[in-house]
Amino acid sequence: MTQGEALTILKTGANVFLTGEPGSGKTHTVNEFVSWLRASGIEPSVTAATGIAATHVGGMTLHSWSGIGISESLSKADVDRIASKEHIAKRIAKAKVLIIEEISMLSANTFEMADAVCREVRRSELPFGGLTVILVGDFFQLPPISRGSNVGFAYTSHAWRDLNLITCYLTEQYRQDDSSFLDVLSAIRSGEVEELHHEELMRRHTEPADLPADAPKLFSHNADVDRINAGELAKLKGASKKFTMSAKGKDSLVEGLKRGCLSPETLELKEGAAVMFTKNSPQGRFVNGTLGVVSGWGADGMPIVKTKEGLRITTEPMEWNLEEQGKVKASVAQIPLRLAYAMTVHKSQGMSMDAAIMDLSKAFEYGQGYVALSRVRRLSGVYLTGLNQRALEVHPEILEKDRDFRAASEAARDAFAQMPEKEAADMQKKFVKALGGAWMENAGGRKKNTKTVGLPGRLAETLQAARDGKSLKEVAKARGLVASTIVHHLEELAELGKLSRTDFAHLVPIDIVDEIHEALTTVKGDKLSPIFHALNGRHSFETIRLVRLMRK
Repeated sequence: MTQGEALTILKTGANVFLTGEPGSGKTHTVNEFVSWLRASGIEPSVTAATGIAATHVGGMTLHSWSGIGISESLSKADVDRIASKEHIAKRIAKAKVLIIEEISMLSANTFEMADAVCREVRRSELPFGGLTVILVGDFFQLPPISRGSNVGFAYTSHAWRDLNLITCYLTEQYRQDDSSFLDVLSAIRSGEVEELHHEELMRRHTEPADLPADAPKLFSHNADVDRINAGELAKLKGASKKFTMSAKGKDSLVEGLKRGCLSPETLELKEGAAVMFTKNSPQGRFVNGTLGVVSGWGADGMPIVKTKEGLRITTEPMEWNLEEQGKVKASVAQIPLRLAYAMTVHKSQGMSMDAAIMDLSKAFEYGQGYVALSRVRRLSGVYLTGLNQRALEVHPEILEKDRDFRAASEAARDAFAQMPEKEAADMQKKFVKALGGAWMENAGGRKKNTKTVGLPGRLAETLQAARDGKSLKEVAKARGLVASTIVHHLEELAELGKLSRTDFAHLVPIDIVDEIHEALTTVKGDKLSPIFHALNGRHSFETIRLVRLMRK
């Protein structure tokens, strides 16, 4: 099934299991669906099975969202207690569409506990209390983590069966374009690894002296990752620079974001350090997993990264948000980098890498080797230092189940292919209206502006976003940056003579412009603090800077 076919089905309001091989575009398809929902006035509840996955999608873990926390079982009294918590009840009652990412890592027991709480809060015996549920993931990847010895996959639960899910199995490949490598990955996925596949991988066995200096090392265990990163950084000459993560919101929510964020709370770098981007650029300049080297520092002290393709990127703080019903409940901001000398296979899930050094001699979990190998785009980017048999194995139960998923997806594809286009559109309209949204013929569309040609990429992107956005907050969210960085970009554009008042004046509420303008006129000097205090802190420094720009 193609991404477009899956998106058509998602828009009908059906409960969907979206799956496919690594690199088939599952996250991209879900993001398109989320954009369509929001353009229609419907705010989805985006969750994930793990904290790391949750930070990738700007949501929270299903455990937090549903209020079940770390519980491994719930009595009827426990369900009643959770459902009586005002903030949990309000969140679930208001929800319309529930998205759960990395479903493979969610146990059947956890899935059913979340279902029970939703039914109780929403006073409905329908699965998840009648919510539209979208499950995203690939069961060939890492399985559920639990303290219990017998953990069932989510698809074995009663809740999964009750949802009557339509399976959308994406079959296109967007990460790998190396046919021999794809053959190896397909052989592992189908449980048909032969000697020739093993030999193909072992051709990538590399001696320590020949390993590339700037490729990350993937390990099956967590013990030595920090030690390796710190040791390699210490070998570099020159002074280090530290960048500290900033945070907003409730402490407990912020802590969850910090644990899940791939960028560290304190990022220490030196010139020459091998680094990896930890977030996708909204405009596609880099992705989560892009490798590079710190080649210097910008005028503002921010690291400049030279990627493997030779692109020089001046980095800026970006935000990881925890959103609920369209509102940011907590956020952390950090340079979207981490040292790229070592990381665990678990933390690499969801990344696309140019190259990686892998020690798979101690792989202990089904799917661990498959996840590590499938992070890399081409076989030439794989550097193996060790390989055991388990690294080439996937869970035997999934092999059988995968055939069912593929067959169900083909049946769904055929059924929708035969459906008249008008009938599918009518289903989509009914879905939007049933959830209180507004039907838009071109929901999610965005007009392009060609007036940014010739500007540096980061400034052109900010100028376009400023012209499209209705508020400073919206522009910052669209760019994945903090508000102060957006204003800094606009100030740079003004210095270059590329900014007009009409480009950004709408970012400041018109009823406060005169008040700030007067303060700017009466308070002498260029420092903002006296102006901020003269206004009794009613307006942010960023808003004051924008009004100051209007005067130039």
